[in-house]
Amino acid sequence: MVTLWGRFYVPNVPAEIGAINLRCGTNFPQAFKFSILICWKLCYNQRIDKEHKMKALNFGSLNLDYVYQVDHFVRPGETLDALHQTVNPGGKGLNQSVALAKAGAAVCHAGCVGQGGGMLRQTLESYGVDTAYLKETETLQGNAVIQVDRSGQNCILLYGGSNRRLTEAQISETIARFSPGDWLILQNETNLLPELVDAGFAKGMRVVLNPSPYNESIAQVDLSKVSWLLVNEVEAKQCSGTDEPEKVWAYLHERYPSLSLLVTLGGDGSAAFTGTERVRQAAFPVKAVDTTAAGDTFTGYFIAGLMEKRPLAECLRRASMAAAV
Repeated sequence: MVTLWGRFYVPNVPAEIGAINLRCGTNFPQAFKFSILICWKLCYNQRIDKEHKMKALNFGSLNLDYVYQVDHFVRPGETLDALHQTVNPGGKGLNQSVALAKAGAAVCHAGCVGQGGGMLRQTLESYGVDTAYLKETETLQGNAVIQVDRSGQNCILLYGGSNRRLTEAQISETIARFSPGDWLILQNETNLLPELVDAGFAKGMRVVLNPSPYNESIAQVDLSKVSWLLVNEVEAKQCSGTDEPEKVWAYLHERYPSLSLLVTLGGDGSAAFTGTERVRQAAFPVKAVDTTAAGDTFTGYFIAGLMEKRPLAECLRRASMAAAV
């Protein structure tokens, strides 16, 4: 039997809540008291989890995309009439934030909005993305010239503009607003990429890097601080010397044991590797109309699945379906 009053302390909660007095009477076994406390603690932790839902911070690019429909890609020395032209919100950063939001993730977008880029902030907000961490700059808005041929394939000419105006002070101030366990999403369309990786890692965030476009700045990034590396076939070969997913994984895993890897393979699907799993996903067969941003859609849905702790195979399948739409 237990005493009339018992005082129990529940770990990992504030002291004023954890110290609980229960008047159970002399006929209740001590196990009953503890069962009450366990149930209470589970309910309390669920409430805390909801209040501290993991967030994604996308410190990424915003572009005005000047899209030209063409019969074929312009050849050296050739002048070509475009079949159609549109101006769309874009940039790998913006595209991935929109995809994350569509997939149900809580996402904040940080970066710089330049001259002429007001529609980009509005686009993010229309999808429910938090834009409180965007800074205004006098620099011309980053933009891209995109050719899309009759088969739906594209080639892209990128101008960084305002996307290259991040400062270390902006990075520090923004990262300070997030918590360990939150997700930091990065591409290579902004400046200060190594500093972003370092700051996110120091904060205890899960750093996801999509090293596109792949250039010499990637060599300055400490990949041991990256949780997930997301590459296509071309980028996979640039970082490892091979485009065979298993060999790419072997190369990177030997050097960065804590790194997980996603390789997108176009029409051949995708492959994901962690320290304990290797998963392949076939592509969903569709007729390509325009492949622009398909990879970013895949990325956003894949990361959202990881944030929700879905099985890896489900993350791949869901992302593949979204990218095919």
